[in-house]
Amino acid sequence: MSNVVRAGLVQQRWTGDKESMIANAVEAIRTAASRGAQVVCLQELFYGPYFCQVQDADYYSYTEGIPDGPTTELMCRVAEQHGVVLVVPMYEEEQPGVYYNTAAVIDADGTYLGKHRKNHIPQVKGFWEKFYFRPGNLGYPVFDTAVGKVGVYICYERHFPEGWRMLGLNGARIVFNPSATSRGLSEYLWRLEQTSAAVANEYFVGTINRVGVEPLGDNDFYGQSYFADPRGQLVGEAASDTEEEVVVRDLDMDLLAEVRDLWAFYRDRRPDTYEGLVRP
Repeated sequence: MSNVVRAGLVQQRWTGDKESMIANAVEAIRTAASRGAQVVCLQELFYGPYFCQVQDADYYSYTEGIPDGPTTELMCRVAEQHGVVLVVPMYEEEQPGVYYNTAAVIDADGTYLGKHRKNHIPQVKGFWEKFYFRPGNLGYPVFDTAVGKVGVYICYERHFPEGWRMLGLNGARIVFNPSATSRGLSEYLWRLEQTSAAVANEYFVGTINRVGVEPLGDNDFYGQSYFADPRGQLVGEAASDTEEEVVVRDLDMDLLAEVRDLWAFYRDRRPDTYEGLVRP
């Protein structure tokens, strides 16, 4: 396995309908693959608007089965066609009335590997997610892909350090954080939390945001998708804060051993002293 993984992030603007969003994403994956990307992640709930700005049961219609839904099946074909690992965030229906905010992970040969269901669900103004999603019940899986071990942590989850650490303990080398995050209260945290998670857990983080103001509300999604290395430094520049963009960066996996040998955070953990963290 090469010590460098070329990885991509797809930052999109709402086009107005599901079909064109999917077509836009497929084209963006093709673009990333043409630039040598070996793994590509899409944004949170990639084929829809961020409908959690309102509470409206009509948006339950955006759900699909995973992996037996049409978009997962399409993305398996796209992954195989381009030879890329894909992380595909969608609105999942497990059964009628039981819905999750989920990301499917597909290997470079088109094999569906599994999914992460968002565990931490916000319910605050403009982010009414408990109306739409049950909390995840699959823990913090890490997927053994053609580019190594990949984890997923979705949007609001980035505020919770415990899940970041679980992904590291489960062996993640790259963790993708697909998001829908708007200007205002949390914007100054955008380059703080994910870079800090990369440092604390000694892996690469790829964090994705959408762009634009959508018809459902006044949330102004500010893009700025980027990769951070295990030293907490950005790999290249962050994406535009207003325009669609396909970000492709080289991630030097030799940094993982270098940083872990230098700082030895995993060696020096004291789980025997952390009992209070898991008390209700």
